[in-house]
Amino acid sequence: MALILTMRLIERLFGIESAKRSAQPDVVFGRYSDAYKSADQLAAFDRSLEIFENGDYLEAYRTFLSSIQDESTENLVVEEKEGVLHFSFWQGSQRIVGTADTEKVRVESKVAVAKDLNVGLLRRLVTANFSLKFCRYALAPDNSLLVKFDTTTTDGSPMKLMYAFKELAIHADKQDDLLLDEFDSLEPAHARLLGEISEAEKEIKYAYTKAQIEQVFAEIDKGQPDPNQYPGTYAYLLLSLAFKLDYLVRPEGFMMDVLEKIHGIYFAKNEKTAQVKVANMRKSYQQLLEREKAVFFKEMYRTKSTFGVNPAVNHGSIVALIEGELPNMEWPLQQNYHALAMAVPQYIAGFALFHYAPPPPDRAFFHLFYQIIEEPFFKHLGFQEQYTDGQGRLDKKNILQGIRQIQEVHRLQYPYLRPDVQRLDFASPVLFSRSYMLMIKDLNLTKVE
Repeated sequence: MALILTMRLIERLFGIESAKRSAQPDVVFGRYSDAYKSADQLAAFDRSLEIFENGDYLEAYRTFLSSIQDESTENLVVEEKEGVLHFSFWQGSQRIVGTADTEKVRVESKVAVAKDLNVGLLRRLVTANFSLKFCRYALAPDNSLLVKFDTTTTDGSPMKLMYAFKELAIHADKQDDLLLDEFDSLEPAHARLLGEISEAEKEIKYAYTKAQIEQVFAEIDKGQPDPNQYPGTYAYLLLSLAFKLDYLVRPEGFMMDVLEKIHGIYFAKNEKTAQVKVANMRKSYQQLLEREKAVFFKEMYRTKSTFGVNPAVNHGSIVALIEGELPNMEWPLQQNYHALAMAVPQYIAGFALFHYAPPPPDRAFFHLFYQIIEEPFFKHLGFQEQYTDGQGRLDKKNILQGIRQIQEVHRLQYPYLRPDVQRLDFASPVLFSRSYMLMIKDLNLTKVE
């Protein structure tokens, strides 16, 4: 019961139940993660495995479906007719539909409709099939492009369904926007039923995206220090920007794909020098700057999901990340390159939220970090918390209050969570950021189950 209560408090903290907190704007940050399952969901999945082993396939599937149901988002609908389970669930903007009976499980999602079957499109889909482990792209008689999965019940354990459903859902959600953007011969398979956000929010996020990219370009163009001599320092600036935009703007489609590829550009194991990689990362950002506002707006919408991409990690992984990266801010800090020094703690927070599903307190503290250092963006969105004064100086009282609120939310499950706020340095944003990461590193996240 304590775990369920804590999870509900976490959801409210991140805006999922914002209707109950009328003072807070209804804005969602970051990617969905299914790592924060309730005790009931975890128990249901374990039961489904036992029931399946006993040969009661239909009951096993009923129980399995209950394990992926998120009551806070109403992501799943299940109906039973004449011994057949009919179900549908959401992943981003995609609706996945399926059936299960005592003989077979079938699942599919329509991603587009082809007006013309050109060679490039077909080659792309055949190639994509080689990378899929459980599902496949297929073409329906009406030229609807599908992602499909099916299996016999004897070979369809809940464990297999978990991996197969996740693969299908994530690929269908990602590829619908990308394929429509790449091939003019494709049309949407259905009208978007979910998630329009306000024009005002889109305008704020569009302006923020452009301003942040241009600000980073200006920092590089200053040439202090020389980007050719210190490419790794500027890589932090470009990578932290990608992670920050992904978390705060929460784009779909092309922009999301570009931000994902930027990380891959720098860490790819190839013969390209760090200088060339930094230049290629900048070219990717230039693509975003050159996209029309209307196209950007098309990729801004609210989603609900069933599966997450990021793996759950323990606090030790966060500690290792901070210890491995934070020392790299010392040289630019000593040389008074504050923007470059600041990119390192931003990289740490962004990397953790982009690649991991951190423990809930860590996630909450990283979110608060963004609220503090990106306060103008949050204020434009309508958030009332104030972490700086009129002159842009850090507001120690309100920051400490924000930290205490996180501690209180997680007090039941993490009774040893006592952030060492005495070590925080409020002299400047960059010194605060370094001390804040050290505070997170030293948290005691021993749990009480």
